Amino acid sequence: MKTIKQQFHRIATTLVGAALLSGAAHAANEQYFPLQSYRVGPYAAGGTGFFGGFIDYMQYINAKGGVNGVKLTWSECETEYVVEKGVECYERLKKGLNGAPAAATNPLSVGIAYATLDRSTADKLPLITINHGRTDSTDGSVFPYAFPLQLNPYSEVSAIVNYIAQKSGGLDKLKGKKIVTLFHGSPYGKETNPILELLAKKYGFELTLIEVPHPGNEQQSQWLNIRRLKPDWVILRGWGVMNPVALKTAQKTGFPADHIIGNIWSNSEDDAAPAGDAAKGYISITTHPSGTSFAVLQDIKKNVIDAGKGNLADPKRFGNVYYNLGVVNGILNVEAVRLAQEKFGKKPLTGEQVRWGFEHLNLDDKRLKELGALGLVQPLKLSCADHEGGGAVRFQQWDGQKWNVISDWVQADRKLLRPIIEESSHKYAKEKNITPRDCSKES
Repeated sequence: MKTIKQQFHRIATTLVGAALLSGAAHAANEQYFPLQSYRVGPYAAGGTGFFGGFIDYMQYINAKGGVNGVKLTWSECETEYVVEKGVECYERLKKGLNGAPAAATNPLSVGIAYATLDRSTADKLPLITINHGRTDSTDGSVFPYAFPLQLNPYSEVSAIVNYIAQKSGGLDKLKGKKIVTLFHGSPYGKETNPILELLAKKYGFELTLIEVPHPGNEQQSQWLNIRRLKPDWVILRGWGVMNPVALKTAQKTGFPADHIIGNIWSNSEDDAAPAGDAAKGYISITTHPSGTSFAVLQDIKKNVIDAGKGNLADPKRFGNVYYNLGVVNGILNVEAVRLAQEKFGKKPLTGEQVRWGFEHLNLDDKRLKELGALGLVQPLKLSCADHEGGGAVRFQQWDGQKWNVISDWVQADRKLLRPIIEESSHKYAKEKNITPRDCSKES
């Protein structure tokens, strides 16, 4: 039955979402986005929210006339968050649709991103890994087609440690603190462990790393260990069902929710609400707030949701964390296309041309206000050398019903992290026989 549903979903989203039009003449003025999405499985909440927001933003742009008259088109391929299926979907979708060239690929999966990195580079198709992906792909001189937009994993944990330092009275007060990191047993979950160890050594806090096997339905032994350790803080690097299970198990073992800090993939309503009272007081980071008060969200509601074209199965999820991240991702992808059109012409563009647009993103408060996204998106400035562009987060706390922002922007220590990023990227370049670009000559 699942297979039949998936096949039906693929057909429906291709026909409806991609707005398939007969004849190459129609596709001649369209820009295509291949979507390696996932709407079933243990991580469906993230996939449905994110891709729902992304698609609704593209529908909104089309309702406003497209990008300088170029309409956006897309099709989906269900990955179930499985790497092998993600690779199959990439190969199936990458060539464009009805003659419309592909702009970028957005898998929202660390595993799929790693598995398709070399392919997207060879195909000259930007690989967008907003708030995740390989940290060393921040170095665009080595990874010209990979973009961990807004927040790479190293920045994420650095900002969390800086926040704990603020709550403790300064970085020097971290000495002697006990911090546990409870991490998802996957490449995503494990990637920041070496940086946490580095920060522990630098600032003198005691770090314990505890793994939770995928998908994370059982954590009793891990939390009994945490109760024995009596840490000051627990950093939760979870995903999907692991997160509410962590909060409920923490409550059972007596650990306070207001001393658990969730990472960027442990920060949604879908992570907190299922835990009920156990989630009240829980803190997490975010690159964007939830809510529908932003002008761009109101425009999407008017032009898409109220018109009966919304992509979400549950309209109540409009404006939640995952949905808003999808909208943010849509803004960044479309702005890259718009910028690239200024250089290459107001027409459908190749992935190589759209890459230039990503590398020249410069979203200041003025532009964000024009987009109706001031306060929703942090100011970003990318370059050949810097494919992240932000590196800041805010902290939010769950009150039992909704998230409330409780901090200003907290910046990662990017100066500390950059040499580590470059050491890793240059090692990769040597392994792959890549000659890094001279970013001083890029314009």
